[in-house]
Amino acid sequence: MDIDFPLILVTLTFATGLIWLADRLFLRSRREARLSESSSGGTGSVPPGERTGEEQEEAGEPYLVELSRSFFPVLAIVLVLRSFLVEPFQIPSGSMLPTLQVGDFILVNKFAYGLRLPVLRTKILPIGEPERGDVMVFKYPKDGETNYIKRVIGLPGDKISYHDKTLAINGKVIESDFVANLPPVELREENLEGVHHNILLNHTRRGLDGEGDWVVPQGHYFMMGDNRDNSNDSRYWGFVPEDLVVGKAFAIWMHLESWIPSFDRVGLIK
Repeated sequence: MDIDFPLILVTLTFATGLIWLADRLFLRSRREARLSESSSGGTGSVPPGERTGEEQEEAGEPYLVELSRSFFPVLAIVLVLRSFLVEPFQIPSGSMLPTLQVGDFILVNKFAYGLRLPVLRTKILPIGEPERGDVMVFKYPKDGETNYIKRVIGLPGDKISYHDKTLAINGKVIESDFVANLPPVELREENLEGVHHNILLNHTRRGLDGEGDWVVPQGHYFMMGDNRDNSNDSRYWGFVPEDLVVGKAFAIWMHLESWIPSFDRVGLIK
């Protein structure tokens, strides 16, 4: 079962913040009042510097309050950064080869396509829209929870055609140039209307699998992996609705293979 980290983070932030606020507004003053009464025998207050060691310990914060006060600012900062600015992800499959490799750790811009509330994913501030050629993280439409990453191929209203390993958008064939033969695949550089990136084609895999014609509905996007013959994408399960968009992948910050970190692949994603 997948762990809903955003929900856990929001819950912990809210809980620690509520405990810290309740202590500041109500509990701390009551502790001080009770301690002053017990120290003076009910006749007046005793300055903190004149209290005994036991009294000072009694006046200390409860462990839960101290823990909440310490963790709330950290959790709040992480929540803001992760929800509205940048979120890290790890690449689990080879569907975006050669652009992204298994084990790449990437950064995703969370505000490129508008600010959304954590957990609810409701857009509260429109900033921009996905553009053709973007490498985008989104929730898998079949379950609405699993994070997927593919390249934006079709925008709302586009007519997409994919036959005999040839991509066409609105009747225009998308050109690609041969780069290298890497059996059993061929490395090519695709020009996606000005966005140049590498793709892999496996010419040993033939047939009608993954071929078809589609018209992208309004408010939806057509996604494909750069590893064209090894990608579970819109050719098989349909379009990505706008409310499942997570953000734009823009950089690789680390690669982890066999538990050994490497920074050789650090750089921007194109």
